[in-house]
Amino acid sequence: MSTDDADRPYDNSGRAQAAQATRRRIIEVARAMLLERGYHSTSISALASGAGVSAQTVYNAVGGKSEVVKAVYDVTLAGDDDPVPMPDRPEFRAMSLAPDRASFLRAYAALCSTIYQRTGPLLGVLLAKGAGGDTGLSDFVEAIEVERRVGNTNMLAALDEAHGLTPELDRTGLTDIVWTLTAPEIYDRFVRRCGWTHEQYALWLGEAFIVTVDRAEEVAREQA
Repeated sequence: MSTDDADRPYDNSGRAQAAQATRRRIIEVARAMLLERGYHSTSISALASGAGVSAQTVYNAVGGKSEVVKAVYDVTLAGDDDPVPMPDRPEFRAMSLAPDRASFLRAYAALCSTIYQRTGPLLGVLLAKGAGGDTGLSDFVEAIEVERRVGNTNMLAALDEAHGLTPELDRTGLTDIVWTLTAPEIYDRFVRRCGWTHEQYALWLGEAFIVTVDRAEEVAREQA
């Protein structure tokens, strides 16, 4: 090896790209398998076989079954596998450009509708039979509920920054209501069970947000 070779920094970009491609393939196969078989009938060994890798590669690239499910959900929710948090994504940040509070809330409702359009089928098969005694599935449900509440909290903070909220407003109580309104079960009832379109759901949710925030502020002013 020459001195120049010794001094040249090692370029592992090719290896990183290959690892990312393997992870992406595993997640794609896992999503198809979960939608076809459901959570309880999907195994790491079957996933490894379907992705053309070893079980150890699945563990190294993504993790165990619960980590695989969470990865599939995250990619499905975002629409890609880029490691960019939802609050930093254009569709979330664009809400701050809305000209007024009602437009902001309608934009958030449209975002929620888009998210559930992506994740609805997956959540349907994951939650169809409940978690049962599976701690991995229970942890997944708890994790996405916590993340959704964080998203609701971020939305209200962004709304306050863009258009202002009454200082006396009960933020925790308002977050409770928004968290309930955005529950995936409500989307499932309207869209899958009642036959609503995604657009109808988004319109309903936007108006529900507007009424909820306006009423919360009225109560805060009355109690001040």
